[in-house]
Amino acid sequence: MGRTRSVSGTWAAAAATIDARRGPEHGPRVRAKILDGRAHYDELVAKVVAGAKVSVWIATANLKTMLVEAEVGTRARARGRFVSFFERLASLAAGGVDVCVLHASPPSGPLARELAKLGARGKAVQMRRCPRVHLKLVAVDGRHLYLGSANLTGAGLGAKGDGRRNFEMGVLTDDPGMLDVAQERFDRIWRGRECAACTMKPQCPAPLDRPRPRSIRST
Repeated sequence: MGRTRSVSGTWAAAAATIDARRGPEHGPRVRAKILDGRAHYDELVAKVVAGAKVSVWIATANLKTMLVEAEVGTRARARGRFVSFFERLASLAAGGVDVCVLHASPPSGPLARELAKLGARGKAVQMRRCPRVHLKLVAVDGRHLYLGSANLTGAGLGAKGDGRRNFEMGVLTDDPGMLDVAQERFDRIWRGRECAACTMKPQCPAPLDRPRPRSIRST
């Protein structure tokens, strides 16, 4: 089997060699791409998330305001302007996409103000906070899954310029098995099904197993 192009170059020659030697006992091959640095923005943010039709589920330890290119076909895009990533998420939500953001730390000051403005305009990004969340996950349409080191920040997801980005790496895959496991884990945390056994619950400001309305205002 020949080498496959990934977003950051070619897969290592060893991967193709190992795959060619695999027997049926090892199961099917998992298709995945390594995302490194700027590729987080080019592949994950600008393509996968921007093209969402059904759902965008994001888990992050930290979150800050982040600027992205304006939507293709708009005047802002023609003028080379940038818009808030949360504004883009809110637009997806307004179009019927199920947008959920699960996070550990409170939003940064600028993002909190931005969320308040979006909430006043009735935008429906759903956000829930759990101090135990440290996983970094993006699942889109039940078809694309990112697992890696990047938080939902400009420096993390490659939206910053050269010299201002974090050193991040992750995997983007369309493997159904990995999607099932990751989305089930996200859903358990989101619905508060992990709260009963959590030793931090007595100190948690808003345990997720308590009923509450979902809104763009972070809990």
